[in-house]
Amino acid sequence: MPQSSFDTLRALAIGSQALGLALIITLETVLGDGARPWQGAVLAVMVACALLIALVRMYRNKRRQKRLAERLEASEPKNHER
Repeated sequence: MPQSSFDTLRALAIGSQALGLALIITLETVLGDGARPWQGAVLAVMVACALLIALVRMYRNKRRQKRLAERLEASEPKNHER
């Protein structure tokens, strides 16, 4: 499988963090001190998104390693069975 130069997960991570930061700044501007609980909620969602993206990346890497190991195992000659 050819490696794509565009990393969708990285773009999603950067986009979600940028959106969260913009929302935190907007809340501060609009609500003033009343924005604190909402900013905390936005931060919690940002952290949850980052963790979810990290888990998906880890799962994809493990799956890719497993497929590679299976291909290598299938391509090895079975000469040791005499």
